[in-house]
Amino acid sequence: MNQLKDLEIIPTRKALGAEVKGIDFSLPLPENIRSFLVEQWSKHLVLLFRNQELTQEQHINATKVFGEIQISAAKAYHTAAREKEVMTADYPEISVVHNLDKNGNPVMNNNSLGSGEVYWHSDNSYIETPPSGSMLYARIIPPHGGNTCFSNQYLAYETLPNNILKVIEGKTAIHDSSRDGANVARPGVKVPTNISEVLGPHHPIVQIHPLTRKKALYLGRRRKYPSQYIDGITEEESTQILDFLWNHATKQEFVWCHNWKVGDLLFWDNRCTMHYRAAHDKHYKRVLHRILIKGEKPIPSNKPKA
Repeated sequence: MNQLKDLEIIPTRKALGAEVKGIDFSLPLPENIRSFLVEQWSKHLVLLFRNQELTQEQHINATKVFGEIQISAAKAYHTAAREKEVMTADYPEISVVHNLDKNGNPVMNNNSLGSGEVYWHSDNSYIETPPSGSMLYARIIPPHGGNTCFSNQYLAYETLPNNILKVIEGKTAIHDSSRDGANVARPGVKVPTNISEVLGPHHPIVQIHPLTRKKALYLGRRRKYPSQYIDGITEEESTQILDFLWNHATKQEFVWCHNWKVGDLLFWDNRCTMHYRAAHDKHYKRVLHRILIKGEKPIPSNKPKA
């Protein structure tokens, strides 16, 4: 294991994603392997490593192959509201994504993401400096449901019609910070009742990837109205354009879906993908550990596509 000559890259043959065979993150990784994995990350956007048996510390070390770790922004909301998270890991770098109540029983809704559908989004887009990537490790998986799907936002941008490009190039949109991935109000936060009350950073709708220099759509999150809106145009036009963009960005031709197994480790680029989780049976436990890679402020694209 962990010899460059023995690695096998198996693309999904979809719009993004590849499985990497021959890696064991519980063992040391030579520098040439680290560099190779970073290259494959840029090429395939999502990397899958199966059958990993990792301690929490080894999971942290695996994530550091791709960059510096960033603490999840959601933790700050729990701290500010003096609300204790139902389940925490031994290390603050790790967020626990689960469907358990305070007694450890599986439920539909909790103060994590529960068992329901988690809509299309990019992780932590509701902060000024979103993470560049996310590494998610499966510890307990239900027998069915809970698949995670990814959408290629390079392709979403490249296939936009010119009339839409003319409207969005150089524009920013606010990324609503009031609700989490399950569309539940964050601890201590008031859900907006009108556009003027929507809080969050303004990010470019089209951003330039800092490594590949390619343009990608960056939509982040969208919640029930009032929520995300585009700056500099009317509210009505903003709603129409966003409706189109969200439908376009999540077309099936841009998507690959992963069916989880215990020991799966998924790593994705948060700057040029979005992801979605299907609902699963609330009677079964589901526990995964997530770590984020430190990112940079989104780089705006101000010139229309040639």
